[in-house]
Amino acid sequence: MKFTFTKEQNQFRQEVRDFLQAELQAGTFSVHCGGLIEGSSQEFSRKMAKRGWIGLTWPKEHGGQGRTYVEKAILMEELMKVQAPIGYHFLADRQVGPAIIHFGSQWQKEYFLPRIVRADDGMRFCLLFSEPNAGSDLVAVSTTAAKDGDHYVIKGQKVWTSGGHLADYGWLLARTNMDSSIPRHLSCSEFIIDMKFPGITVRPIINMAGKQSFNEVFLDDVRVPKDFLVGQENGGFKQIMAQVDYERAGFERLMQNYPLFEQLKSYLRKIGKSGFGDEFYSWIKDSIAQLEIEFNVGRLLCYYTAWTIDQGKQPTNEAALCKAYCTQYEQRLNDVATRVLGPPSQVRGETKWTAFGGDLAESYLWAPSYNLQGGTVEILKNIVALRKLGLPRS
Repeated sequence: MKFTFTKEQNQFRQEVRDFLQAELQAGTFSVHCGGLIEGSSQEFSRKMAKRGWIGLTWPKEHGGQGRTYVEKAILMEELMKVQAPIGYHFLADRQVGPAIIHFGSQWQKEYFLPRIVRADDGMRFCLLFSEPNAGSDLVAVSTTAAKDGDHYVIKGQKVWTSGGHLADYGWLLARTNMDSSIPRHLSCSEFIIDMKFPGITVRPIINMAGKQSFNEVFLDDVRVPKDFLVGQENGGFKQIMAQVDYERAGFERLMQNYPLFEQLKSYLRKIGKSGFGDEFYSWIKDSIAQLEIEFNVGRLLCYYTAWTIDQGKQPTNEAALCKAYCTQYEQRLNDVATRVLGPPSQVRGETKWTAFGGDLAESYLWAPSYNLQGGTVEILKNIVALRKLGLPRS
């Protein structure tokens, strides 16, 4: 891996920066911290689509640009610096589209892919994987999909579904072989489901920040046409394992609260040593330096994972390590900022005591979800230990 960027890559980064700066000056969005892809603007997504920045790495024959994952990482780094409102197209671009390209039917490719890259109406997706008793352990899903003529009848419950209340379609994993003698990883299938199908109920889960980001989704005898089965029946688990690497690694795992880091450094430059005792200020300097080092380590992990994909390799180990490291870094950033600011760090609302416009309080309340999204730290550490280091299971 080269630790420098090409001339073309630097030009692309500048192009993205110029676009974002123009949008900020136009008041399209403002910079603030929140949950993963909390911001959503279809209008903004369409502006990106016109520049070919949705489906950037997809093959050209499927409506993409055929560009590298390192370039995709450059794009995401710049978008996350300013927390651009990419929620409308993000999951479809990152995960759904590539899965359809690799496993989908001809009809699915012709119908969904061009609409995703254009950010058309009705193309916002959510992921229906986690269940009350099957979070990171996806092979334990109990939602069932039974054949009935030209349909599958789906029954079950999903939980922690980000954006489920806004989504037009869901990307769902369900059990299609109920034979208990069959290994569980050979009995699941993937489906696209229209979130307006009869029998689907979405209930909000309000998090500590008072936001509805997560949802419960109940599926009561939902009839899904066979055309919405993705790939091979009972091959869903292997298909998902090929997809989650792209979900786990990326700058969205490192920079959900990046504006907070910039505000913290700016605040300390302004205040200087005044207001802090010598010992505490010494701790602050050491902590900020450590955060800067850790951020750059995470940044290199993100680019290394992207580079690994560009080499034609499956980045399972790299993605697991990247995600586990980066989300824990984000939590440490919140902890340091809270200790530096003290009690005002948890003040919300528009008051003279509110720290960083409320970003610090928001980030601190969002923090517990950071290392749960896309697989818990414990699961990711096991992947690294077993697959990368070759350690025994017991």
